[in-house]
Amino acid sequence: MLGFRTQHFEGLSYGIAVRGETALYFWACNDKHIAENTSCYIRVQDIRGMLRELSPKLPSLQAVVRTAWGMDELYVIDPDGNLIKFGQESSAQ
Repeated sequence: MLGFRTQHFEGLSYGIAVRGETALYFWACNDKHIAENTSCYIRVQDIRGMLRELSPKLPSLQAVVRTAWGMDELYVIDPDGNLIKFGQESSAQ
């Protein structure tokens, strides 16, 4: 749904997801607490374009958030509880 091509390595509980020049590496973790309390941060060039792309696929996706540290961010929680953050430096400082 996020536009990544995926590759899974059978028997290794390991996988890679690639989108453009971004590659995410995943491994199996049986401790749900770890997945729910960590995140992945991906810097993007066009956060609002990312929102437009993902909104039809993820109807519960919230609006872009402007942070106190000067980033515009978009948050996605995958079915396993992993938090994936997309961010871009805010143009309005």
